[in-house]
Amino acid sequence: MTRIKVLPHEVICPAGAEFDATPGTTICDALLANHIDIEHACEKSCACTTCHVVIREGFDSLGDAAEKEEDLLDRAWGLEPTSRLSCQAKVADEALVVQIPKYTINHASEGKH
Repeated sequence: MTRIKVLPHEVICPAGAEFDATPGTTICDALLANHIDIEHACEKSCACTTCHVVIREGFDSLGDAAEKEEDLLDRAWGLEPTSRLSCQAKVADEALVVQIPKYTINHASEGKH
């Protein structure tokens, strides 16, 4: 099992969280399984950026992003060098510290976050 620490997000996870996830699980699935309701408007099909996260620790343990993910990340709000789409990034053996950005680019939920 791999430890994931989620930094506080004022709406989705105000107190932050820590939990264990099985390697090979996507970060999005791990978050959802632990009651952290991260947006995933495209139902985890790598077609939007609503599940964008920033990996604060453990980024190098993740597999490389595919070209499609890289292209979508270019449109994500608050893009950083350690940004990933949580529906595509799979947990490995190294602990992760994950930050959910304050905003997403999702017209259906504008004003929610």
